[in-house]
Amino acid sequence: MTSLSWWVLPLLMALLVGMVCPVTGALLITQRRVLQANLISHAVLPGLVLALAFEVDPILGGLITGLLGALLAEHLSRSFSGREENAINTVLAGFLALGVLLVPLLQVRIDLEAVLFGDLLAGNITDLIRTLLAAAALLLLAVSRYQDLVFLGVDPEGAAAAHLPVARLRFSMTLVTSLVVVSAMTAVGVVLVIGLLCAPVLMHVERVVSLRSLMLRAAGTGLLLSSGGLLLAMGLDLPPGPLIGVLCLGLLLVKSIAHSSASEMATRFQRHH
Repeated sequence: MTSLSWWVLPLLMALLVGMVCPVTGALLITQRRVLQANLISHAVLPGLVLALAFEVDPILGGLITGLLGALLAEHLSRSFSGREENAINTVLAGFLALGVLLVPLLQVRIDLEAVLFGDLLAGNITDLIRTLLAAAALLLLAVSRYQDLVFLGVDPEGAAAAHLPVARLRFSMTLVTSLVVVSAMTAVGVVLVIGLLCAPVLMHVERVVSLRSLMLRAAGTGLLLSSGGLLLAMGLDLPPGPLIGVLCLGLLLVKSIAHSSASEMATRFQRHH
């Protein structure tokens, strides 16, 4: 690579992941399915290890086990009604543990730190293509099923009563989420991706009037977080993935402090008037 191009590819990756993750997060949060995204982000690990062991494309392996983990969690959630979160967290822990165990069992040479926390500066053109494919799948779902997704998020029971293909829509969301998580692995890793899925959405979810507006605003915030995190990491010689994760947390802390201050000022104003 030339002295100019070495940072262009990581920046493109950061911009794409910064848009795709928050838009996916907006769909998941409005449908109250964020915990499933956290599950998928951990369930891809066994597939990645198996894919590397058998010299298959890692995105295929991660996608398969991500979907398997999500489907297993759905099944166990129905079996343990009222304890769904416990079942999902158990599946999450089990798949993550299986992925770690498979590394020595299959004698796979894998950088677990890079998988878990990302290595954006090591991204290549294949990673960029994967992210573009995930973005295309997300765009197709959002455009073709926008009204159905809004209905499902607002009134799941009403959507089922109206004979919408609820199971198919949720499976499509699971598939797209798995694609997004695997494509974001290079940028922020399978552990930190949940921060980029949620933080930009939480910044705006209380002040928007439509799902479309939420997706656009969250994507803008995600762009700032991912690109800003990359540039800051390059300047400070720090790993970009963890720094982006810290920025996500810092952004929510700033919002929380600002919200508390505004509420306190409003209370004081009411007392004096």
